[in-house]
Amino acid sequence: MVEKIIAACDGASKGNPGPAAWAWVIGRADGSIDSWEAGPLGRATNNVAELTALERLLETLDPATPVEVRMDSQYAMKAVTTWLPGWRRKGWKTSSGSPVANKDLVVRIDALLTGRSVDFVYVAAHQVDGDPLNDAADRAASHTARTQEPAGSAAGAPLPPPETPTRASAPRARSSAPSGSGGASEAGSAGGSGTRRTRSSGATLKARFPGRCRCGKAYDKGETIAKNPDGWGHPACV
Repeated sequence: MVEKIIAACDGASKGNPGPAAWAWVIGRADGSIDSWEAGPLGRATNNVAELTALERLLETLDPATPVEVRMDSQYAMKAVTTWLPGWRRKGWKTSSGSPVANKDLVVRIDALLTGRSVDFVYVAAHQVDGDPLNDAADRAASHTARTQEPAGSAAGAPLPPPETPTRASAPRARSSAPSGSGGASEAGSAGGSGTRRTRSSGATLKARFPGRCRCGKAYDKGETIAKNPDGWGHPACV
């Protein structure tokens, strides 16, 4: 019996769109890493980076080997597990009749998934004691987005360390914070966004609504966020 491979993939975009990169890691149930790779994308969106990460992972793996793929992107997860069959039937159109976003990547992933056993597992990002494989892929993608230099275990490179959080100097005056996305939409982008006025009396505060950080990753309601030049997001991204 062929043993199932456990892997994770992630993408990052510093600005969304902005300097972007993809990454994948292959590891074990205990969180240890066997191999990893990350590559730059130049300027791209977070959704493109997330889909590219999955594409590169599937290209790397033997199609005959079953795999569990861990992802923290709701958009990429829904694209390949929920929306893709309907898009294919409609000639790569959404239910509203508009073209599928990032069609070339979606079509390529559809072909790579054909005839192989893949279990997709959603894992939350940026969680204390979260999934170690997802964390490793996130670090690799984020680092490569900043450096725009390819890296990986094949070249003997160590995984980038976690980014060191920095304290933000948030103003005490009333300011605006984005409510963020209401979840991924079939059109291939985040849901509607808006703003919510809130008061900050320190460097960080608890998000009253889910949102999306400048790094392209989402944050949850109740998660600690900080003011940055582009709005609100993870303290580590300030």
